[in-house]
Amino acid sequence: MKYLKITIGTLMITFGVYLFKIPNGFSTGGVSGIATVLGKAISSVTPGMLITIINLLLLIIGLLFLGTSFVVYTAYSSILFSLSMWVLEILLPITKPLTDQPLLELAYAILLTAFGSAILFHCNASSGGTDIVALILKKYTKLDVGKTLLITDFLITIPTFIVFDLKAGLFSLLGLFAKAFVVDSVVESLDMCKSFMIITTKPDEICKYIISDMNHSATVVDATGAYTSEDKKVIMTVCKRIEAVRLKRKVNEIDPGAFVIANNTTEIIGRGFRSV
Repeated sequence: MKYLKITIGTLMITFGVYLFKIPNGFSTGGVSGIATVLGKAISSVTPGMLITIINLLLLIIGLLFLGTSFVVYTAYSSILFSLSMWVLEILLPITKPLTDQPLLELAYAILLTAFGSAILFHCNASSGGTDIVALILKKYTKLDVGKTLLITDFLITIPTFIVFDLKAGLFSLLGLFAKAFVVDSVVESLDMCKSFMIITTKPDEICKYIISDMNHSATVVDATGAYTSEDKKVIMTVCKRIEAVRLKRKVNEIDPGAFVIANNTTEIIGRGFRSV
């Protein structure tokens, strides 16, 4: 399942880069941004070849700082990215933008690459290149991935003003900030969980379901109803969004009179979720 997600994310990036970024000279950072700039300066080398060479160098850096599993997933994505770029260069050669609307093409370039990158980050992977540098910065500085992408890609975007023209440079700079925002938004959405506060008179049955069927834990606190002065229990737990509907249905089945508060949350640190 993880490899399927990585494949989808990588292909989204590939189409965004090949169909929209490279023909327009948009350099919103990353290895594809370097390839866009160098491909213009060195016409004898294709963007696909440049992407492959740079990715191999940065994969070695990723292995040193981010671990084996990350590098395995990233290597798969990088190889797929490079191969799909080469296939598109052969089957669908493009020498000019698809339309005469650069803002429209910038929007598609941003959305496809940002959504694809966010899917990869969610799977503890990347398409390689400067994404690896951004994730290393994220690991050691605790900044959001969008901000670290902005930092690493900004310097790559600046040469666009020189190699292409002012218009391409300004579009690239706009795309850089937009991409950072979209990546953070999508990653946050993918990481979204539900925190529950369940006020009930039947805590044992609900806790048993949470622990045995959902494989999560919970915290139980004593409480007293202000209106009824009845002794109750407050169950606090967290689960994935996909599990939230099941939990709400089960609570209603066990205790129809339970009071349930559910909130969206993205910062869940601890066993079963993520480490500090």
